[in-house]
Amino acid sequence: MKFVIDTHCHTMASGHAYSTVIEIAREANNKGLEMIAITDHGPEMQGASNIFHILNQKVIPKTIYGVQILRGVEANIMDYDGKLDISDEHLQKLDIVIASLHEACIESGGLDNNTNAIIRTMENKNVDIIAHPGNPVFPIDFEKVVKKAKETGTLIEINNSSFISSRKGSLNNCIEIARLCKEYEVMITVGSDSHIAFDVGRFDKAIEVLTSIDMPEHLIMNFSTKRLTEFLKIKGKPRFSTITPII
Repeated sequence: MKFVIDTHCHTMASGHAYSTVIEIAREANNKGLEMIAITDHGPEMQGASNIFHILNQKVIPKTIYGVQILRGVEANIMDYDGKLDISDEHLQKLDIVIASLHEACIESGGLDNNTNAIIRTMENKNVDIIAHPGNPVFPIDFEKVVKKAKETGTLIEINNSSFISSRKGSLNNCIEIARLCKEYEVMITVGSDSHIAFDVGRFDKAIEVLTSIDMPEHLIMNFSTKRLTEFLKIKGKPRFSTITPII
């Protein structure tokens, strides 16, 4: 498996990460990546930067050390109706948007409420990826979520960090989610969820999950920058449309 994209990277702006955009890009280049997404936490995460920092990513060059840079965010799901901590007006200006459930921003509401939170989030056309859905703290109906992802054209993330340093107990959940994505032909993306540059492009445990269920390569977004940019164009991202550049 030749991964050329990492869709989930955090800088110091997240408040609990330890590298800069430049350091992440340099490490990505060292590892042969062609594209990375800068997806710092939304403003309701404790210690995260405010919305002005997120929007000012427009000053970040599109390419650093030969690596294409997507200016994005990991927005926090704030309630069971899928409300995010960033307005649609602001999300529309970014290249890529991840959304996820975090204990610091929302309490687990049980299987039904958690599932509804993610389903309603996927109904937001600005959301491109649901991150770490296998988190056992937030039980969900995997099949409903995967089917909704197919309906809405949302990517499901297999999060490498979930098997190393975060969200203990995610492995079996993620295997089942990946299996369902294979069954229903739902695209996935693999994210390192790196919080230090050295972990950018680290996909070792996620690869083990995908290999274990023989995930077809055509369902994995990380193998082609062209495929991802076409996806983002379809999703209406300004940078990849012919209408207007990102502002």
